[in-house]
Amino acid sequence: MPNPKPIDPSQLPELARACIRNAKFPQLATIDGDQPRLRPVSPVRVDEATFTIYVANLRSYHKTAQIAANPKVELCYLDDQHDQVRISGIAEMLDDPAMKQEIWDSNPLLTQYLGNIHNPELIIYKITPTQVRFMREWALDYYNIPLNA
Repeated sequence: MPNPKPIDPSQLPELARACIRNAKFPQLATIDGDQPRLRPVSPVRVDEATFTIYVANLRSYHKTAQIAANPKVELCYLDDQHDQVRISGIAEMLDDPAMKQEIWDSNPLLTQYLGNIHNPELIIYKITPTQVRFMREWALDYYNIPLNA
């Protein structure tokens, strides 16, 4: 088994941010009754300072009802080095019109698929972290990232 090199705790926030930047498609876990559900998502905005993640969604998708019933979610980022960041948090519909417009303007795929920002199918979830953890490949231990890092 490989022996991962030690991590300087002061580097943890930047290691986590680098993993988030390098991961292609994080996985989002929700709860469907008593059954966990997992799917890849494409975040439309990442606030690296606070680890707040914004995910676009369609109202008709199954995760809409799942998040309405239980807003506790987890995102898992896995980069090409197999380092992981896991963000546990609370998902809520974004109700900030200026932020929604900023996200819309910076994501041309939203226009391509939804036509305009007022499409009733469009939901943007803001996932506010309650816990952020980092794990280097083969370390088998997670490091907690301070949320004010």
